[in-house]
Amino acid sequence: MLRHIQRVCKSSPCPFPNHGLIPPISTTPKDYANKVKWLVAAREISTSPPLQKSQQPGSSQAPIPLRTRLLVGAIIGGAAVGIWQYLRWEKQETKKLERMQELRTIAVGQGDFSLTDHTGQPCSKKDLRGNWVLMYFGFTHCPDICPDELQKLSSSVSLLDKDPALPPVLPVFISVDPERDNVAALAKYVSEFHPRLKGLTGTDEQTKAVAKGYRVYYSAGPADEDNDYIIDHTILIYLLNPDGLFTDYYDRSKNDQEIAESVKRHMKNYKSIFS
Repeated sequence: MLRHIQRVCKSSPCPFPNHGLIPPISTTPKDYANKVKWLVAAREISTSPPLQKSQQPGSSQAPIPLRTRLLVGAIIGGAAVGIWQYLRWEKQETKKLERMQELRTIAVGQGDFSLTDHTGQPCSKKDLRGNWVLMYFGFTHCPDICPDELQKLSSSVSLLDKDPALPPVLPVFISVDPERDNVAALAKYVSEFHPRLKGLTGTDEQTKAVAKGYRVYYSAGPADEDNDYIIDHTILIYLLNPDGLFTDYYDRSKNDQEIAESVKRHMKNYKSIFS
């Protein structure tokens, strides 16, 4: 074997010339043995299997764990929901500001009024202060619209009464028919609706004054042979805050649930001008 190696070393050129990696071949048995060991080691280095792709420098990382992907997805999803909620809140706030500006421009409910309630006691705006008030203008001889609106108003108050955390709402009915709606007629009429419903009436001049203050239009039609007539009037439910200030209004398109939810929002955002 030593002879074979000697022949190989003598007949084959050195793969690393001028680098001194392989010293000149010696003829002593000890030197041959050392050269055999060197060649075996060189063969092991040159014939080692190549590195796997995952072991090579610059290769791609291991797959991202499912838990990490889920966590990243949850963070992205949460951020998207947060942005959507903020945009929705901003839109609602913009509408609220526009609504408040509209109400300030209308300037409804300015000044005071002096009327008589269904128990015969005098009543002015200051007597309503300290309460949230839902107020409606109509007349007791109204065949359908006034009863429907008062029933809706009463139902809204009843819905709000179900939440003990909310302050009570005072329902108020103001007659625009002073000729027929005296105290007795008013007392009988309001008893058909919410038990807290307060009826108010007054003279012709007092009625005109309070109607003007709340921008309420009313006009009596021609009387028939029984001296019965219909009064055309504004059909709105007004909301007053505890300061006695006009806060919102609801037309016939709003139902009792919508009115109750609106009142709740106003209660939540209310800040007294006197505090």
